Amino acid sequence: MLIVDTDPLKVERLLLDGDLLCRPCGGVLRPWGHGRWRSSRAEHDEVRHRPRRAACSACPRTHVLVSATWLLRRADAACVIGAALLAKAGGAGHRPIAVTLGRPVSTVRGWLRRFAVRAEDVRVLFTGLLHALDPEAGPLRPRESVFADAVEALGRAAAAAVVRLSPGSPWEFASRASGGLLLAPLIASGEQAR
Repeated sequence: MLIVDTDPLKVERLLLDGDLLCRPCGGVLRPWGHGRWRSSRAEHDEVRHRPRRAACSACPRTHVLVSATWLLRRADAACVIGAALLAKAGGAGHRPIAVTLGRPVSTVRGWLRRFAVRAEDVRVLFTGLLHALDPEAGPLRPRESVFADAVEALGRAAAAAVVRLSPGSPWEFASRASGGLLLAPLIASGEQAR
């Protein structure tokens, strides 16, 4: 899977022009049909979407092109999950967050637990991105938890991306920067699963 822009017409144009590359080998991606229809939950409604598929011209790999609106293997939009992470970093518990977002308690608890496990890796990734995007950025002051530190680093890096690159949602930035794997499980060695 490959995280791409949120505009399907732009993605299609990039694909047809040969401007999307296979991450493992660097070959040019070409159109190769569509993935299955999916139902995902945005902020206030359910969205049906069918992601584009692409095949590499240099290796036998195929890719599902997933919009940065989503995180991989999650039924909710990145901005919904992001709202839960912000609320938790602010001290809210999973039950009130679930009520506020209109999501099942078990779903929200799962997001928060997964992020808590990944928090240090997320903090390191987004702190590095912050300083790459804004070399003059001040240091991140420690907060009450690694979870809150990670959310702070993500937010500051997203703000630096808006200034340096272009306006956009911080959660779409997080989806792109993490390759959609912001809430992905870790493999046994502690590295990010690919």
